[in-house]
Amino acid sequence: MRRRFVAPLRAVVSAATFEHPLFAQIAGFRDLLIRPEWPSVSMLDQRLALDGKRLVEQTDALLADGLHYEARIARGAIATRADNWHDLFNAVVWARYPALKRALNVQQCRHVEGQGGIQRNRAQAALTQFDESGVVVRVRDAALLRAWDAHDWPALFVEHAAAWRDGNIAVAAVFGHALMEQALLPERLLVGKCLVVQGDEDAGAVAAVAQAVEDGRVLCDPLELRPLPLMGVPGWWASQHPGFYADAGYFRPLREGRRYPDAMGHAA
Repeated sequence: MRRRFVAPLRAVVSAATFEHPLFAQIAGFRDLLIRPEWPSVSMLDQRLALDGKRLVEQTDALLADGLHYEARIARGAIATRADNWHDLFNAVVWARYPALKRALNVQQCRHVEGQGGIQRNRAQAALTQFDESGVVVRVRDAALLRAWDAHDWPALFVEHAAAWRDGNIAVAAVFGHALMEQALLPERLLVGKCLVVQGDEDAGAVAAVAQAVEDGRVLCDPLELRPLPLMGVPGWWASQHPGFYADAGYFRPLREGRRYPDAMGHAA
C-alpha cells in the first residue's frame, strides 16, 4: 500500500528551504511561502489575480454544486483548501504558468466529459501525473538524450555536468505542485515526470509544451513522461559522490522495452 504523503507543518518549514533550485522559478511568490501565517484563500486570490479564474475556498457548501473539480475550474473557480501546502503551491503554479495550467484543464475537461467522470483513461493519468509532478526540461543538443534514455545516470549527470552548467540541458520549469510539496521534507529524493523540448530558451520551451498540450499532441499516455531523478542534477544535492549515482533504488535502471518519445522542438 502506498503511504500517504503528509506535508510538514508550516511552522517547521525553514525559509532556507525555498532557496533550493527546485523553487527558483517561483521566487516571485516567496513572500507567500515564508510568511509566518498561512495566507487566506481570499488573500491568495487577491495577491495572485489570475486572469479569468478565482481561487475559492473549498468547503462543503462549494462541493455541494456536484461539479467535477476540473469542470468547476473551467467555469472560473479553483477550489482551494485553506492552510494547505499542496493547494498553495497549486495556486502559485497557476500564477506562474497560466497557459500551461489552462491547457491541462481544457484537456482534462474533454476527457472527463468523454469518460462520464467514472474512470480515468490513460490520457487523464498522464495529464494528472504531469500536473502533480511535471518538469519541463530544455535541451540544445538532442544527443544529450541518449544517456538519459538509456538511464545512464553517471553519463547524464557526471560526464555531462558541464552541459548542465552551461545551459545545453536545463530544468526550464518545475511545474508539479505535489513535487514542490514533497520538497518541503528534508533529504527527500525527488523524481520529476518530464516533457523535453529542444531549443535555446526556457520560456519558449514552456510555451511549446503549453501549445502541445492544448493541441492534444502530448500527454496522451503516462509512458511519454521521462523520469528524472532531480537530486542528480549538478548542484541540486549536497553529496553527489560516485556512490550516490550508484544507488539503483533512486537512479533506477531502464526497464526492458521502455522507449521515450523524441524531444519537442520550438523556435529559439
